[in-house]
Amino acid sequence: MTHIFTRLALTALATTCSTAALAQATTQAEQQAGTASDDIIVTAQKREQRIADVPVTVTALTGARMAAIGVSELDEVAAFIPGLQVQEQSANNPGFVIRGITSDNGSSQQGARVTLYYNGIDISRSRGAWQDLYDLERIEVVKGPQATLFGTAAAVGAVSFISNKPQPGFSGALDASYGNFDRTQVSGFLNAGNDILSGRLAFAYKYRKGYVRNIAGDANVPNQNQGGVDQDDLNGQDQRGVRGSLRFTPSDSITADLVLTYDGQRNPGTAFKSRAHAPTGGQTGDYGYAELSGSPYSEAALGARKLGLDRNVYDANLTITADLSPGITFTTVNGYRRFDALEIFDADGGPAAYLEFAEDAKGDQWSHESRFAFEGPKYRASVGWNAFFENGFQRVPFATEEGTYLACSVAAAYAPIRTALNGAGIPTGTGCVAANGTIPATRATAVLTGGRATSIPYTSEFTNYGNNDAYSVFADATYIPVPALELTAGARILIEDRQSGYSLIQPNSVILASLGIRTSLLGTANTNGNKFVAKRSFTAILPRFNALLKVNDDVNLYATVSKGRRSPVVQLSAQTTAFGVGPNLSIIDPENVWNYEGGIKGRAGPFSGAASVFYQTYDSFQVTTQTVPAVTLSAGSAKNVGVELEGNLKLAPVLSLFGTFSYIDSKISDTDTNGNYGGSRFRLQPKFTASAGALLRVPVGGATVYATPTVTYKSKVFFEIPNSEAISQRGFTLFNLRAGLEFAAGKYSVGGFVRNATNKRYLIDAGNTGGSFGIPTYIAGEPRFYGVELGAKF
Repeated sequence: MTHIFTRLALTALATTCSTAALAQATTQAEQQAGTASDDIIVTAQKREQRIADVPVTVTALTGARMAAIGVSELDEVAAFIPGLQVQEQSANNPGFVIRGITSDNGSSQQGARVTLYYNGIDISRSRGAWQDLYDLERIEVVKGPQATLFGTAAAVGAVSFISNKPQPGFSGALDASYGNFDRTQVSGFLNAGNDILSGRLAFAYKYRKGYVRNIAGDANVPNQNQGGVDQDDLNGQDQRGVRGSLRFTPSDSITADLVLTYDGQRNPGTAFKSRAHAPTGGQTGDYGYAELSGSPYSEAALGARKLGLDRNVYDANLTITADLSPGITFTTVNGYRRFDALEIFDADGGPAAYLEFAEDAKGDQWSHESRFAFEGPKYRASVGWNAFFENGFQRVPFATEEGTYLACSVAAAYAPIRTALNGAGIPTGTGCVAANGTIPATRATAVLTGGRATSIPYTSEFTNYGNNDAYSVFADATYIPVPALELTAGARILIEDRQSGYSLIQPNSVILASLGIRTSLLGTANTNGNKFVAKRSFTAILPRFNALLKVNDDVNLYATVSKGRRSPVVQLSAQTTAFGVGPNLSIIDPENVWNYEGGIKGRAGPFSGAASVFYQTYDSFQVTTQTVPAVTLSAGSAKNVGVELEGNLKLAPVLSLFGTFSYIDSKISDTDTNGNYGGSRFRLQPKFTASAGALLRVPVGGATVYATPTVTYKSKVFFEIPNSEAISQRGFTLFNLRAGLEFAAGKYSVGGFVRNATNKRYLIDAGNTGGSFGIPTYIAGEPRFYGVELGAKF
């Protein structure tokens, strides 16, 4: 595979092209990479504006800037955007955080908190949201509730991805890299067309072996517990993406863009590593090898024999813009997105066949939005409507071995079981796996059945369904009494129809039944596969108010007040009643937030930047419990205050510096009514974050030497609410570098990169499903990555 990519890269380097056209493209790329942030043109308010003229807090990174820094993943990009955190424990389970508010719940019954938009279409459902970043024009991150701009899920902000559109003429590029852990990446595009019809085909492929060694099934490791399947190393990458775009411009007043995208992953498993259950050999700690292999019954019970992710996302988008008359524009954006993902994971984090799960998630989304925009010397306005429909389910199969499960988890609740096992010399609870990695619990079934059985497999599954429809109308109006002042008011009127479903197949335990205890291992009500359904409708009005004061041509002040809302939850499960098993329905109130914000944007000589301060108040703050199955509750009120800074300093034509900083003090109010949640900081949100870097481009003869060193910092992070020191990561700093040489007027490039240069050890998550059973697991962050890269343009 590596040799193929190397040959592709060398072929591209040998390609000839127009030197004049290339020089123009290179100059544009250099300008974009080193440009001041207030020169970037954004469409955060659904019209093209300088970022400095947008009266909300918005950060934008162009595709050229991302390439110069050397970031190509969402979590990497987030380190350079104040107020944004992205956690990728899996492409199937990403966490998106804006100003402390996390959107990562996979339940089909729940709505998102953070909107993700792809070419104007809402893709916020977490299992379908993750996609590769390649051939992008820019990423815009708008902070604070933006209901009139980015829809119902923009409770605290939105992340908008805009892909490069086809352009007249012929051009292309190919980039390839190779590094440690067989890190192989290749991406590129081909563009062709004229002023009426043009097309663009872009692609990316990324492969990397896992950086956590998994000894499960390894023939070179003696005395293993489970044997059988030789599992892959964990936390690796195997993903591909392709995007085809067409632009049709039959006249100067009409533009139609059709974008078709496929994104897929075949990643190996996630390294959920336990501190309580050691692998064979007794190695402890969060950063050593693991022994995760799932259940011996994984293929039959969970859907695949190996840990890992098989995920596919298909997306179609049609956008048409028409200039109806001077100052009046009509835009319609239409999209369809479908995703299916099967992920197999070992939730106990150790060698025992104890907590083995899969998640099978599927969904379809249809979206339509149309808006009219009016522009005049004293006013601007827009009015439109939106309809969004999604259908989906999340099925969670579970597999274990009964004796092992009872020894590791439930034995303490049943005195006869605990007594029998301890009398046979089998430790219970966390002692079910010995310190050297052997598993005394594997003898539990024989002891509890008097030798009649040595292994009793157990499987169950629960499924939640969601059929959620949203309809809204919205309007924004801006009054410009004098050229230096703009006043904006707007609102979205929303109607939601939310239908939830739930089913569970959970048979009684054979071993417990022999003791006269008729219940399932997990103790939840069994619907025997029958599906319960509940439906509710909701309405809301979400306003926003903005003011922009142009102090001079270079400096703007702005202020905003806006309301955000996370949808109510029609939370449906099952319960045992006097008449059998029936539905258990609870309606969780909407999470409402008011955002008060002000800031300054602009430039002074060689410096350009922005600063903002915000204050947010929440009621009915929604949290998800660490239970099986997880449920959502209202934790009461919460407050959030913060400061965000970003700046660029051009010291010389060859050198620019950039940096960001954020202080976000987000926590649930410490009152008696908020119970044990009171005083907890929001999960996944550091109090302080910072990043800095330099863009160096020095002409040397007929070539250009480039170098981009960067540093990022995050303070302490709690991974769960209520907060726990054991489920946290203290602050850490990462250093990265990208450097190389461009020649032939920028036509070719060769260079190298290193990420996490000091090989800093840190965690990206803790708690997880294992935490729901009293044995939290820990996921290590990426180690040092380094390699070489080649590029060619034509």
